[in-house]
Amino acid sequence: MKNLFVGNLSFETTESELSVLFKGFGEVTRVHVATDRDTGRARGFAFVEMPQDEQAARAIASLNRKELGGRSLTVNEARPKTDRPPAHGYRAGGR
Repeated sequence: MKNLFVGNLSFETTESELSVLFKGFGEVTRVHVATDRDTGRARGFAFVEMPQDEQAARAIASLNRKELGGRSLTVNEARPKTDRPPAHGYRAGGR
């Protein structure tokens, strides 16, 4: 299973549009366009999961720097999420 990062998206890009684009290279199990928690507006990036490594590699090679919605996409393998310190330097349970 490969989790791909797709960056530099137009704010109008939809999950279904990305799904169709990536299905041209193989099976897509999940697409998630990141949105702002407060406004619900797209944040300009997404994650696409593909179960076959070879298909994901072909998608990366073909779609990285491809234009979509007037923007040049950034497509690569997503890095694992790392632990981050609490926002604003606050520690859990108090200020």
